[in-house]
Amino acid sequence: MKEEKKCSAQENPVPATAMGETAQGENGNRPSEEGHAPAARCGYGCRESRPGVQENAIAYEARPEKRQGEYTIEDYYAWPEEERIELIDGVIYVMEAPGFVHQRLAGRIFSQMETYFRKKGSECIPLISPIDVRLDCDDKTMVQPDLIILCDRDKIKRWGIMGAPDFILEILSHECSSSFSTRRKDCIKKLQKYSDAGVKEYWIIDPGKRLLLTYDFTRDYLPCIYPLTGTAGLALYGGELQIDLDETAGLIQDWPD
Repeated sequence: MKEEKKCSAQENPVPATAMGETAQGENGNRPSEEGHAPAARCGYGCRESRPGVQENAIAYEARPEKRQGEYTIEDYYAWPEEERIELIDGVIYVMEAPGFVHQRLAGRIFSQMETYFRKKGSECIPLISPIDVRLDCDDKTMVQPDLIILCDRDKIKRWGIMGAPDFILEILSHECSSSFSTRRKDCIKKLQKYSDAGVKEYWIIDPGKRLLLTYDFTRDYLPCIYPLTGTAGLALYGGELQIDLDETAGLIQDWPD
């Protein structure tokens, strides 16, 4: 029987060195909002950036009169279709296309979740990206998480999801050479956005570090940090919904860099 991961936030203090590397805001400073802990080790030791990486906040060339922070849902839908983007607090982020490892991991975890809910006869449904999520129900934010679980079906609209899902999973870039801003967005920016919007549980998988970080926002804001071994259960379902971390690590190992 595989070992189930259990975590108490007090048993997994955030390492000071990791916080020094990761808890940086958009201008290189620690986030000022109280009550939000940075994702420990999220991208730690992996700060090299690569020329030409797309996942940075950039100006919308078609609307030069606007500046970052001023963009809306209207701009999001008007963006060229060949570029995948997210809109966060009026800032446009052009996203990198997901690679082999990324897609394989998301698909396998989605399959495990779907099997669980089908057997339980649950109203909750897992959804895999791309799916538009109007997180704050305003006109300044539209995100595309890698995987979500949604239990309130009234939030389902023709175009996507209106409001916060119950659970979100993000998978970091597999390559250490990926842009540091990519990791910072998932580990810091989205962490705060998701908790503020009412997401109950947030997971981050770092394939390069072979780590899983989990946040149970119904309890606290400190992460639990696991190696990709054994199994890990979603707090939302009392640990009953188990994700096979050995299989997850195997998928990372199987694909070339």
